[in-house]
Amino acid sequence: METSFNMNYVWIGAAVVVVLWIILAYNGLVRKRNEVENSFGAIDAMLKKRYDLLPNLIATVKEYMKHEAGVLTEITALRAQATSGNISTEDKVMIENQLAKKVSGIMVAVENYPDLKANTNFLQLQASWNEIEEQISAARRAFNAMVTEYNNSVETFPTNLIAKMMGFKRKSVFEIAEAERQNISAKNLFNS
Repeated sequence: METSFNMNYVWIGAAVVVVLWIILAYNGLVRKRNEVENSFGAIDAMLKKRYDLLPNLIATVKEYMKHEAGVLTEITALRAQATSGNISTEDKVMIENQLAKKVSGIMVAVENYPDLKANTNFLQLQASWNEIEEQISAARRAFNAMVTEYNNSVETFPTNLIAKMMGFKRKSVFEIAEAERQNISAKNLFNS
């Protein structure tokens, strides 16, 4: 009788440990998800600054780049989507990745317009743009680190069991444009 009484304590103790582990794993996943959302909020604030700057940049560039109107129209459409306010974080990440590719294309195309490169308004806009891009880049690194930590928790054993039961899903990271991944040729930089 005493042995079955002790066995009951063992089973109760094991059940308590399992329940505590489930609670801790769930709370850890929630905390990491909230950190991802908070980190995205920082990016969102900087993206707002970028969206406010885009119309001025486009208006200045448009005068010089009449034949690039299609790209400028696409950027304007992506900006409108991103600022619509009724998109998910995942959609916003996707739109931001597309927008970064398009804007970097414009900055490369500007090289063909010496008058534009010397324009004071454009130079001020470009300096502001560079500052915002550096801030966004730092915030993206922080966001991607948070997303990676969250995704690791969602995908690794044993927390993946809790994540699957509670509906936690993998999140997307911000990606850089393919053009930005290319090696830079110092020879080409000095020859230009």
